[in-house]
Amino acid sequence: MWTLSHMTPLPRLIAGAALLALVGCAQLQTQTKATPNARTAPAGEVMSFTIPPDALGAHDPQLTAVLTKAGALAAAQKRPATIQVAALTQDFRYLNQALWNGVPAQRASYVHLENLTVNASQPYSVTIRTQD
Repeated sequence: MWTLSHMTPLPRLIAGAALLALVGCAQLQTQTKATPNARTAPAGEVMSFTIPPDALGAHDPQLTAVLTKAGALAAAQKRPATIQVAALTQDFRYLNQALWNGVPAQRASYVHLENLTVNASQPYSVTIRTQD
């Protein structure tokens, strides 16, 4: 399981800010060990969260900030990272742009963005994994 103590100071700061933003945005729900339906994070998974439709539909500024911080978190990893976005096709532009806004230009080659199309009944999600 990922913890802030496993990271160097700058990525820890970015990750901490991203987690605080998630905690501050009550609508975003992350999976942690404290939840009854918690799962064990796969090897290499840095962070995963679901996006509620009401936050996405309004292009909520808090959601945009969280996505930007998630992009920065992916870029701050020691190993190349993949950001996997699961959403409907029409929403990828907004989601991808918000994520890329957090990736510094000099780290862009270390981040791979992968879009997975879901159907309307499936939840939107963002997962960051490091490559082994």
